[in-house]
Amino acid sequence: MLKSESTVETSDSPEKENKVAIRAVIQGYPGAFHEMAARYYHKDSAVEIIPANSFSDLIKVVEDPELADVGMMAIENTLAGGILPNYKLINQSGLHITGEIYLRIVQNLMALPGQKISDLKEVRSHHMAIAQCRRFFRQYPHIQLVESLDTALSAREIRDGNLKGIGAIASELAADLYDLEIIAKGIETNKKNYTRFLVLEHRYFSGNDANKVDKASISFTTSHEAGSLNKVLSVLAAYNINLSKIQSVPIEGRHWEYMFFVDVIAESSLRLDQALNAIRPICNNLKVLGMYKRGRHV
Repeated sequence: MLKSESTVETSDSPEKENKVAIRAVIQGYPGAFHEMAARYYHKDSAVEIIPANSFSDLIKVVEDPELADVGMMAIENTLAGGILPNYKLINQSGLHITGEIYLRIVQNLMALPGQKISDLKEVRSHHMAIAQCRRFFRQYPHIQLVESLDTALSAREIRDGNLKGIGAIASELAADLYDLEIIAKGIETNKKNYTRFLVLEHRYFSGNDANKVDKASISFTTSHEAGSLNKVLSVLAAYNINLSKIQSVPIEGRHWEYMFFVDVIAESSLRLDQALNAIRPICNNLKVLGMYKRGRHV
């Protein structure tokens, strides 16, 4: 269920403060990387962060326009790959992808002020964060790595419980929010670790946005005939469409059958429309999940 707490960004800009805050739902706790992605994406607006316990809860909240305006959902990571359940959640929802952003994931080791690495007996974080930092901890065999529900939650629990001898792996935002001291910054093994986040909304895109659109996310199935997927890809290539992502996900209840999730890039929304109309006759269950502008790396 939705957590009751939320955080509203403050700004030194009077114009920004006077705007109605965008209600952005994230999976996780305040200070999580989802919150950083939401604030970077909406950098010119005031943002109210609404935490949700799970990605399915996130979808449910954003589907109610009375509760939220947008959702920020992680969909893939350069190290861990695609988050398969999230593809299904988006496909089954009534929401549209309206944007994306690629966030550089910097993992930091933090603890109560005054603590040193030699004082730590245990470090907590989400299992993906731990996996990204295992090489760093090889030099500290006295530290036990413990999986938790969320990076930011691990940081908050240290603050709330005044836990000495315990550290957390989380974002710099979490350290600031929970008054923890960063003992070691950037401890992730791969320094090109990015997570791609999708922006989810009720709207599709307005006419004013059409000239900015150059990317689309779609889902479809194909027949079992030989070369059926290749036919779809060949048509996209004929329209000079760049295939930037293809992900297959098993279809529940249908053994060895898959749904394909594809991201395509073109020079304009018109070219995207033409290409998608061209593949409709040779696809099954084609669904346009969103048309939007390619995201930036931050």
